[in-house]
Amino acid sequence: MIPARIETPYGVIELELDDVRAPITTANFLKLIDDGALEGADVYRIVISTQKYGELPTIDVIQGGIGWTRCKDFTPIEHEPTNVTGLRHLDGTISMGRTAEFGATTEFFICIGAQPKLDAGAIEGPGAAGFSAFGQVVSGMDIVKTIQHLPTIHESPTGEERFNDQFLEQPVPVKVLR
Repeated sequence: MIPARIETPYGVIELELDDVRAPITTANFLKLIDDGALEGADVYRIVISTQKYGELPTIDVIQGGIGWTRCKDFTPIEHEPTNVTGLRHLDGTISMGRTAEFGATTEFFICIGAQPKLDAGAIEGPGAAGFSAFGQVVSGMDIVKTIQHLPTIHESPTGEERFNDQFLEQPVPVKVLR
């Protein structure tokens, strides 16, 4: 396990990254830190399971990184699904955000409560591959929960209605460090 931390104005989130079971994803995250790629990062999106999106599964997470536009400047990494690593999306799991067509680069999220819908094979369709869990919050879940309940804007800046009420009015600046 490799320690890392996310410093926020609300306090520090301490992480342990699993370089044994998720070596590709952990190496990518550490490279992002070491190369300064996460400078200027923030937590900008929150999802609360009480939000409704038609047939889409609902989850509880906070998401951060350098943003959906800038992340596309990075080469996606090989996907390490949970059915290969044995890791699961539990309370405090840190995982890489990705899209089915683009892949994981710089965006990460932290689970609040168990989120089995994010594991490989839990749902059908484009999300069936799940997400790459690669570590765990060991201290600071109170900070994660505080961020999850900050005010959001109604209309998504992506223009996609399914993301309405998920983007923070004021993104939370973070420093991601080893």
